[in-house]
Amino acid sequence: MTSLAATEKTITIDCDGDLLLGILHRPEAPAALGVVVVVGGPQYRAGSHRQFVLLARALAAKGFAVLRFDYRGMGDSSGARRHFEAVSADIAAAIDALQRHVPVVQRVVLWGLCDGASAALLYLDDTHDRRVDGLCLANPWVRSQASLARTHVKHYYGQRLRQREFWAKLLRGQVAGQAWSGLLANLRALRAGPQAPNNEPFQMRMAKAWKAFDKRILLVLSGDDYTAKEFLEYTCSNADWNGLIEGSRVERTDAPLADHTFSAAAASNALERITAKWLASHIDRSAALNPTATVDGIDH
Repeated sequence: MTSLAATEKTITIDCDGDLLLGILHRPEAPAALGVVVVVGGPQYRAGSHRQFVLLARALAAKGFAVLRFDYRGMGDSSGARRHFEAVSADIAAAIDALQRHVPVVQRVVLWGLCDGASAALLYLDDTHDRRVDGLCLANPWVRSQASLARTHVKHYYGQRLRQREFWAKLLRGQVAGQAWSGLLANLRALRAGPQAPNNEPFQMRMAKAWKAFDKRILLVLSGDDYTAKEFLEYTCSNADWNGLIEGSRVERTDAPLADHTFSAAAASNALERITAKWLASHIDRSAALNPTATVDGIDH
């Protein structure tokens, strides 16, 4: 894939009377498929170590218009701060804005990290927006007290209990009581199981949206990240998620050395390449339905 020139423009977006600030990355020959970056929080549109700036520029260079923006109450946007479970209006306004500023964009992919990925699924559960033609989800957030406890017991305490050094320190009285109390607290949380809230848990809503979504999903999981491990533990043990991440529409990519935000340059670059390649294949698959779609300035 060749690189295209792209412009970057600051835009304001009306959302129920508040103004969201966004940065629009527009290539010289935009594809009919655009990208809205749904940030994980609490953070603003640039992301950790400018992650979303670099991602948006990389995707725009491949022909995809990209909008990254601040939710209400975050960064440079007005209004009261919102929890990730309550940003559907913000996401809808961002999609509207992308299509208004780049009219060639007919379909949109939501790209989300952490609870941004969760918010993208919750948006679909709320709206069933048919403009959303794909999801790119990195290290989705499904945390509950029980899921965090299960992850800690398996991946932290399980590893520690297999280390000879740990038992040597224990016999010498050098293992702090806090370590044991932490383990016992996690075991109690597992025994208690998940607490049933009055409303439908957001993890269940995510599963409902995933199951109902009939388009393609790119799932990227970091190897050096407890949020990704927790997601796998939760989806493997919860009936609502049975078989969902193994579905035929899901393309899963594991990044064994990447941390939660893909902070190393090699991990960040790989994530950009994976996303661009997946988006290009998305264009290829839809070409028959949309013969005017372009990527890299080439008709498909």
